[in-house]
Amino acid sequence: MNQAAGIRERLAEEDPNFRRLVRKHREYDERLQELQSRKFLNDEEQLEIVNLKKHKLALKDQMEEIVRKAER
Repeated sequence: MNQAAGIRERLAEEDPNFRRLVRKHREYDERLQELQSRKFLNDEEQLEIVNLKKHKLALKDQMEEIVRKAER
């Protein structure tokens, strides 16, 4: 396991904010997979996919910033 993975694991156990971000990221990912598994999407669902991807990326950026700070 590399250092960043170990830090993520520790943060997930000890930091409630980091844990919340991970949980929300997972929820967005599950919804995204559900939508992407459909053969046809209406306009609202297509827009939801775009928004979910943006939110997931924002959460990932927040989590990575926390990991970088913990590495120092």
